[in-house]
Amino acid sequence: MTDVLIVAVLLLVAAASTAAVLNRDPLRQALVLSFLGLSLALLFTFVQAPDVALSQLAVGSAVTPLMILLTVRKVRRGPRHRDGEEGGGR
Repeated sequence: MTDVLIVAVLLLVAAASTAAVLNRDPLRQALVLSFLGLSLALLFTFVQAPDVALSQLAVGSAVTPLMILLTVRKVRRGPRHRDGEEGGGR
């Protein structure tokens, strides 16, 4: 029974990683990356590595997608200018 679960989760990981690579929108990539982190945490749980699963759950499905979303937000807003300054140079 455990082997069947491992194979099913491996297929889920393969599908999620393929979807993350094929997505072109960074916001969707971050969401798919979060799902990939969850599925990897599930895989680590099934192969009896709970400490690695907890680390993957925290970093792979929460922190990394959050950092990507914050970076995309900052890049899309553009550079911040000082008061009354137009353009980027002196």
